[in-house]
Amino acid sequence: MLTYALRRILFAIPLLLGITFLSFAIIHLAPGEPTDLMAGDPRLEASAQARQLLREMYGLDKPIHVQYWSWLTRLVRLDFGRSFSPDGRPVLVKIAERLPVTLLLNIVELLIIIALAVPIGVLSATRQYSLFDKVTTVFVFIGFATPDFWLALLLMILFGVQLGWLPISGLRSMNWEYLSFWHQQSDFVAHLVLPIVVATFGGLAGFSRYMRQSMLEVVRQEYIQSARAKGLAERVVIGKHALRNAMLPIVTILGLSLPGLIGGSVIVESIFAIPGMGQLMVQAVFERDYPVIMGNLVIVAVLTLVANLIADLAYGLVDPRIRVGRRR
Repeated sequence: MLTYALRRILFAIPLLLGITFLSFAIIHLAPGEPTDLMAGDPRLEASAQARQLLREMYGLDKPIHVQYWSWLTRLVRLDFGRSFSPDGRPVLVKIAERLPVTLLLNIVELLIIIALAVPIGVLSATRQYSLFDKVTTVFVFIGFATPDFWLALLLMILFGVQLGWLPISGLRSMNWEYLSFWHQQSDFVAHLVLPIVVATFGGLAGFSRYMRQSMLEVVRQEYIQSARAKGLAERVVIGKHALRNAMLPIVTILGLSLPGLIGGSVIVESIFAIPGMGQLMVQAVFERDYPVIMGNLVIVAVLTLVANLIADLAYGLVDPRIRVGRRR
């Protein structure tokens, strides 16, 4: 297992280089540059001169491969550079400020999805064509068909504007500093309710459907029929024999969901004005802030490669047959 993991890590290095180079080239080939926003009106001669000075200062006048090599040498030292925005702050500092919020939001979302999707999928599969299965099927169709931004606006209007039960933007109220400790915590949780509900709705529909389909395939296997023929209780057959094998596709999906902890909340964070990584990425794209964009892309790329490795290793924990096959 250790040899397999080391081999995958070594193979991931050239793959990461290829991903970063293609991303770097595509970003620079897109129309517009950050100097266009910094220099003001492009029709003025002074703006043209200022833009040229800015290009030289940020190294944008050099060929793409030279810029990429300069960026890569800094990346090896874990230096993502400085933002092109007026504050000129280090990229890592800006990411470090936004990362905890995004991780908290998405980890809570993922835990809720797993806690609900697995039992819903198992019950739907073991009670196929029942009323519960039909209701969850309708829920899945609604979840797949409902856009996140549309659901967010509906919930904001209902619970935030008309009923006034929940806040609709940010993470803190205006008077947060004057609240007691426990009121501050409840205020923070209240700000997270609507974003988490919106982010969880579509994911719960998808995960529960994957779990149902996987469980249906497992319960039709011969060894499940043999376990039932031996007189084992249905609870033991489903919980001990079927569920473990049915979790294999879910492990794969969970592994691929790991990069979404960083980049998967763009819509939710933008609508609810949550200062997270998604909002930072959107602002960086509109401002042509190349260092911030590349910093986000590197983190997502690394998480994708790590997620694939974790999913492969998790197979051995879920299914012992995979471990035996690797020893051979």
